[in-house]
Amino acid sequence: MRTRNGLARRPAWFALFPFMLFLLAACGEGETESAAADGAEAGAKPAEVTSTEPERAGEGPLAPQIFKLSNGLDVVVITDERAPVVTHMVWYRVGAADEPPGKSGIAHFLEHLMFKGTEKLEPGEFSQIVARNGGQENAFTSSDYTAYYQRVARDRLPLVMEMEADRMANLRLRDNVVMPERRVILEERRMRIDNDPRAILAEQMDAALFLAHPYRIPVIGWRHEMAGLTTEDAISFYDRFYSPDNAILIVAGDIKAEEIRPLAEKFYGPVPSRELRQERVRPAEPEHKAPRRVDMKDARASQPILQRYYLAPSYTRASEGTGPALDVLGAVLGGSSTSRLYRSLVVEKGIAAAAGAWYQGSNLDDAKFGLYLVPREGVSLEEAEAALDEELKSFMEEGVSAEELERARTMLVAEAVYARDSQEEMARLFGIALTTGSSVQGVIEWPAEIKKVTADDVAAAARLVFEPRRSVTGTLKPGDGA
Repeated sequence: MRTRNGLARRPAWFALFPFMLFLLAACGEGETESAAADGAEAGAKPAEVTSTEPERAGEGPLAPQIFKLSNGLDVVVITDERAPVVTHMVWYRVGAADEPPGKSGIAHFLEHLMFKGTEKLEPGEFSQIVARNGGQENAFTSSDYTAYYQRVARDRLPLVMEMEADRMANLRLRDNVVMPERRVILEERRMRIDNDPRAILAEQMDAALFLAHPYRIPVIGWRHEMAGLTTEDAISFYDRFYSPDNAILIVAGDIKAEEIRPLAEKFYGPVPSRELRQERVRPAEPEHKAPRRVDMKDARASQPILQRYYLAPSYTRASEGTGPALDVLGAVLGGSSTSRLYRSLVVEKGIAAAAGAWYQGSNLDDAKFGLYLVPREGVSLEEAEAALDEELKSFMEEGVSAEELERARTMLVAEAVYARDSQEEMARLFGIALTTGSSVQGVIEWPAEIKKVTADDVAAAARLVFEPRRSVTGTLKPGDGA
């Protein structure tokens, strides 16, 4: 994320750790921008640009309409008329896992550089114009996608569409703006990763869990490779992946597809397709034959922590019904204060101060299932790990109760309902799905799929994922030394 101090964590509509978008807000109105916006809205679409007819995907008031421009840009429109504002997002089907070897961090670096100007806009002017028009904007990068967004008043939508389409095709980069920004991302890594023992532990655990797949590489990059990134690297990555046929435009808010269509054709339609979209094939994981461990000591750690990751199939890679079952498994084991791990280890036995579980299933390729536990004072990490293993053993033997199953399904469906109350959250859900191999229909049908999950499905998911040889256990202790 292009914030003062960090990039975005990977989100998902079902993840336990949803990421936060840090908005850069301002008020006021620029006379020049206002005139451009009003004129653009009234302009007629170019006759030579065509698009498919909008089609509604699914049922209900928030079911989106979708269409495609002739240059390959996919467009999703989510109408929400409760306030006269819109969220405008452009998602690119490229992330850190698509970086060339030795260039880790280039996807996130380019995200920063997309604000450094075009032939029409000076460095930083994009953000200044959005702020002067009372808007909010930012961007974020994950392993599988990069996205840029603005939230503006409805009548300012043509303005941000024009600027976003401009930088899709006309980014201008020079060493005098690129090199200072490289120092910014290096400082960002220092603040977000190098100064945080838990972040270091998570980074090292990812590197141990994925033996071959680039998910083992941090999104922000390895410091020694980040320090060598150049202007030419950024231009090459931009030329390779930034094209309308490799992008998705999502607009949510007080507007309909029939209004968006001429605007999309006017501003994005002329951007030439470079036919960049292709099947995203990354190195596959070999067979995992032994569990791994990462044990750390760090004087900056305020308390010990135990974490465990299991390699798991993502929604895209899992067989039918497995993704929802893994989501329910995560909710049953550790999704709330009434979950199995929390109730047993925190409330009843007093072994832990915190305990939980989560499934990060939104990856394009393999995903992970995680467990964590913070021992209560006086309880060693060894005792905590033994207690966690005993709970997993009991769960495998006993299965999930009818009450636990119903509570987990209800919680997950409620979270989906709450998400639909936010136009920004809805836009993110569809963006994540469409850049990671899922579909609009998959997002719409997800609550119904959760409701179908049975106790047997959860038991099968647990047997699938809880394979010690496909795991990495990490511990962090306060103290000196590694």
